Amino acid sequence: MHRLLLLGCLWLLAAPPASSIFQRPTGTPAPLRLQYLLEPLHHTVHTQRGATATLPCVLRTLPHNYRVKWSKVEPANYRENIIIITNGLYHKNYGPLSPRVRLRHSHRYDASLTITNVALEDEGRYRCQLVNGLEDESISLTLHLEGVVFPYQPSNGRYKFNYHEAKQACEQQDSRLATYQQLYKAWTEGLDWCNAGWILDGTVHYPIINSREPCGGRLLLPGVRTYGARDKQKDRFDAFCFTSALQGSQVYFIRGHLNFKEAGQACRNHGAAIAKVGQLYSAWKFSQLDRCDGGWLADGSVRYPITTPRERCGGLPDPGVRSFGFPSKEMRTYGTYCFVGK
Repeated sequence: MHRLLLLGCLWLLAAPPASSIFQRPTGTPAPLRLQYLLEPLHHTVHTQRGATATLPCVLRTLPHNYRVKWSKVEPANYRENIIIITNGLYHKNYGPLSPRVRLRHSHRYDASLTITNVALEDEGRYRCQLVNGLEDESISLTLHLEGVVFPYQPSNGRYKFNYHEAKQACEQQDSRLATYQQLYKAWTEGLDWCNAGWILDGTVHYPIINSREPCGGRLLLPGVRTYGARDKQKDRFDAFCFTSALQGSQVYFIRGHLNFKEAGQACRNHGAAIAKVGQLYSAWKFSQLDRCDGGWLADGSVRYPITTPRERCGGLPDPGVRSFGFPSKEMRTYGTYCFVGK
């Protein structure tokens, strides 16, 4: 009898396909009222990078021979990637999230998912599905990181990235390609940028607050303009990157007349590293870093963060991270911004 039970448990946890399409066909009836899963009080869980977050999923009762399956929908390919499966007694983890996820299991009805050391790529939509023969049901939850979107282009000018290069460029600057939802939210908060850029799902957009001739014309209404899906290998644009606060980190300025190499050494002398672009944006957004001094960053650009606009600091009316572009790395004109992590 015990052997049959063990075989049954192992069968329940047999590896599923690596991914499956998570999409309800047009015309499919809406899901039935939940019978086994409790509707969560809040469908969005807010967290910070580096924190521990729990997505709630609690059962009303324990049906016979059931499984609970957690999965995440990836906006880059709209596929559902399985994270963990449990039958209440045993569980198995899958995929890249595997080392950082566990079931909370505070009581026998609790199938909530806990994610430790939350990363930028963890943001998105998750599904907790009860698999019980013909009575399958699920709830969807969103993990939300408060963050900031910034446009990014390389030192050799605009429209140089294909999709894969844009993705890599954002990652090198302590960020990732933004989702459409993140770009749209940034637009509602004032992001106005005339250059088109890649986002995570492989589409290309640019956000406009002030309609003007070089940006589609004065007659077009403000909004997030779109070029739609483009060829990820051949087409070239800028990138829209997303970054978030990192617990226990700090960005600070060292004054001086330093070239790029000296700037990096100055940070290392203080036990820090020269800051990346995403780290400066994060400090500007979440720590209200406000400096009128241009400083070197890790990509060779020179920038400075302004939270209180004033005439002598660029003269622009809105807060933001200003840029001097990519001057010669031999130039001894600027200080440097340093980053210290936890």
